[in-house]
Amino acid sequence: MPEYLPIQHPRFKKVQRDIFVASLSPDCMSHNCALRKEGDRVKLDACCQYGVDVDIGERDGILQHAQQIAEILNDEVASLEWFEAEEKSDVDFPSGRYVRTKTHGEGCLFLQHDARGCAIHRASIEGGWDFHGIKPHVCRLFPISYDSESIVMSDDYPDYSCAVEPNTPSVYRVGRPDLLAIFGSELVAQLDAVEAQVLASEPKLLSVLR
Repeated sequence: MPEYLPIQHPRFKKVQRDIFVASLSPDCMSHNCALRKEGDRVKLDACCQYGVDVDIGERDGILQHAQQIAEILNDEVASLEWFEAEEKSDVDFPSGRYVRTKTHGEGCLFLQHDARGCAIHRASIEGGWDFHGIKPHVCRLFPISYDSESIVMSDDYPDYSCAVEPNTPSVYRVGRPDLLAIFGSELVAQLDAVEAQVLASEPKLLSVLR
């Protein structure tokens, strides 16, 4: 069972310890993604294969930039409906409602262009607009996730090779900038304090005498 540690925050009450000790490749765009459950079969952008839940506010922001995003997508998918029609309620989302992106081929529809990565993110870079509040925050946080009172690790984190690349920083250190942008400094200050406690309790490695 995952171990949780308490935090003092208006919304979140605990954090899964693993985010401070598990490792993560810091640059997924240069990582050669592979599926560990399938014998390390190479699958680039593997964590995007299922699509993602998108807050209604993020969906509306994406649609405001639809022309720029469509110019990056392949012609086959640019004219499709990008989101499932059904809106669902969930108090964990900022607006309380979300929809899911559609998939095409073997991944999220927004992967369908001439290079790696998310077309939303790429369109923001090429168009010079801020992706914050538009690119789905679930994607930005991965493999960190959350529920009504906890900061947690995504269940499918162990499935991907980015979880076992050697000499990489912790999941928390990679995700800290997005946690700060999405949830604010009060939460990050609490997580920094817990991180310090966790790292202080970790076994110290002794240097090898030669």
